[in-house]
Formats: sequence, C-alpha cells, structure tokens
Amino acid sequence: MTTGSAPIPAPVRRSILLLAFATFASMAAQRICDAMLPELSRVFAVGLAQAAQVVSVFAIAYGAAQLFYGPLGDRLGKFRVITFATLFCSVGSLLAVFAATLDALVFARLLMALGAAALIPLSMAWVGDAVPSDRLQEMLTRTGMGSTFGIVGGQLAGGLLTDALGWRWAFGFMTLLFGVVGALLYIDLRRQQAAPALAEVHSRPALRHGFVKQALIIVTGSWSRTILLMALVEGAVGFGVLAMWASHLHRSLGLSLSLAGALVALFGLGGMLYMAIGPHLIRRFKQQHLALIGGAIVGVCALLLAYTPQWPPAIVASLLAGFGFFMFHNTLQAHATQMAPEARGTAVSLFSSFLFLGQSLGVVLAAAFIDRLGSSAVIALGGVAMAAEGVYFAWALRRRAAAMRPI
Repeated sequence: MTTGSAPIPAPVRRSILLLAFATFASMAAQRICDAMLPELSRVFAVGLAQAAQVVSVFAIAYGAAQLFYGPLGDRLGKFRVITFATLFCSVGSLLAVFAATLDALVFARLLMALGAAALIPLSMAWVGDAVPSDRLQEMLTRTGMGSTFGIVGGQLAGGLLTDALGWRWAFGFMTLLFGVVGALLYIDLRRQQAAPALAEVHSRPALRHGFVKQALIIVTGSWSRTILLMALVEGAVGFGVLAMWASHLHRSLGLSLSLAGALVALFGLGGMLYMAIGPHLIRRFKQQHLALIGGAIVGVCALLLAYTPQWPPAIVASLLAGFGFFMFHNTLQAHATQMAPEARGTAVSLFSSFLFLGQSLGVVLAAAFIDRLGSSAVIALGGVAMAAEGVYFAWALRRRAAAMRPI
C-alpha cells in the first residue's frame, strides 16, 4: 500500500465485513456434513457411499452454479444477488432440518448449494468494484478469512452438534446463521442504495451480452487465460492433492483417521494465520514475491509430509502449507478480480469454476496415481508442481509489470 492510497470509507469496510460473514456461511455449508456421514448412514440405514450424496450432490451443484451467478450479478447487482442467495440458503437449511428421508435431505442440500454458490465469487467481485486496486489484495484477505474460517468452523460445528444434539441441530445452526447474515445483508443493501460512498459501485455499467459472449471476451485476453490456467493448476495440485493427505498419514504412519484429519485441518488454520497477517505482508512484499514464496512453502511442506517417518513434523507441515497456499491463492484472487472490470462477476465466476474443476480433476488423478506410485510420491509431486506454479506465476507477474511500466 502506498502512502498516497485513499482511505476506504467506513460503510465499505462494514459491507466487506458482512461479506466475510457470508463467505464463512457458504464454506461452512459446504463442510457441515463431512463429520456427520457415519451418523446419516446409521439413521437412514444406507451405506456410507450413499450417505455421501449429501456432500457430492452439493459439490456438483455448487460448481455448476458458479457460472450462472456471474452474469446475474453483473446484470442485477452483485450485493443484491448475494443478499437474496443467502436468504435462500436459510430456506434450504430449514428444509434439511425437517428432512424425513435421505432423498429429502439430498434435495435440501441441493437447494443450499444453489444459493451458497453465489456468495464467495460475487463477494470477491463486489470488493473488486468497491476498493481501489492498490488496496484490493489487502481487502480480499477479509473475505478470504471468512471462507477459511468456514472450512474449519463447518467441520467442527457439524461434528460437535451431531455428537451432542443430533444431526438436525447442525442444519438448525446453518438456518440461523444464513438467516441472520441474510438479514444483515438486506439492511446493508438498503443503506447502500442511498450511500454516497458506494454510489460508484452501483452506477458502474456492466456488459449486457449473454454469458457465452462475456466469457469469450474474458478468455480471449492473454492475461485472463494465464489467470484461469493458474486457477486450474492450483485447484488440481493444491486443493485436489490435499484431499489425499489424511489418507496418506493414516496408511503410512498408522494414525487414526480422526488424528490424521485433525492434522490436515491445520492447513485451514495456516490459511487463517495468513489472512490475519496478510495485509502486513502485502504492504511489505511485491506480488511476485508473495506468489514465489507461497508456492515454495507449499512445495517444501508437501515433501516433508510425504516422507516424514514420524507424525509430529506433519503438524508444522500442514500449518505452514496452509499459510503458503493462501499466500499464493490470495495473490491469484486479486488478479482474478481484475481480469474484466466491466464484467467482473462473470470473470470471477469463471475463475471459481476453473478452480473447482481443477480440484475435481486433481482428486481423480491423485487417486489414480496413488495406486501406481504410492501416496508419498503423489503428495511430493503435488508439492513440486505447486512450487513450480509459484515460480511461473512470479515470472508472469514480473513480465506483466515490465510491460505496463511507462517507457
């Protein structure tokens, strides 16, 4: 941040805080069922794979709906769409509370996913509209902290509430959370409509083309293609391979699944740590340095976790890997919001879709290669690939900065 940066108005900061609550709720909804699957299998007398539909159906709908919300946000207003999508999630959560069959619960989760899909990408896009470019990455750490907290909070809430009170109470918690956050967003939306500090956000023109034409406008830009490719690779070698970490610790070190899962959950805590101190690092380092260092940290930590003969080093590896990953990811996010300012919602939705597609491909490929190479080699290769991506992205950022520098 330069000394000449304009201060961000208090109303904008308040709106960003509410968007952080919304991203927390979205990610918590995605993870709330992870720990309750054995209980759902018992209650509905089905196999674990069948009970897992509450996770898989949510994931498929969540990923597909990303593409729908970008153009909708560009046309109707991003904050407005976020507000009503949050309230819609509360309705889906309420249906889950009273679900009498597994099919009814899966349908309720489908509705939750269709609403939750709007919250993170459109929140990023709204921040991109409302915040000056030199403060953008710093402010994105606020919404990023919400989604990172949601990863940990959703898993903890799902497990604790299911064990203590029953699985329906976990969805009761989500109903209340989405309802309260949605109500606060609605109040803020009404305030924004007359707020001078946000007048520019509401008055900015958006492209009125259809989604396909908007997407073509975005992907025909060379820098946009670079960002989308980075998102695809990051999703595959970052989030995708990460899904194998707990199984690797369980098989190679003989840890219980609960302990292995707890160790991997430190990845999310590392991300929360970065979001807390990220603004200071952003002011201190250039973006290419953040990308390079973040990728390198993930690479080293993945190698450590892949080949450690004891489990204590995995504590440090998981925590620092999360820190490094979100250092890289936050930098990439900032550029995703700038790919197409005139169609920012569509651009960020495309970014999220590529990230989600990469994650899905990464899980499938990692699972296939584990049978041939072993989990240690797959995790190590994922770390090396993440470090290489950091090197490439840092080089691309330096090259772009040199090209934009006035002669």
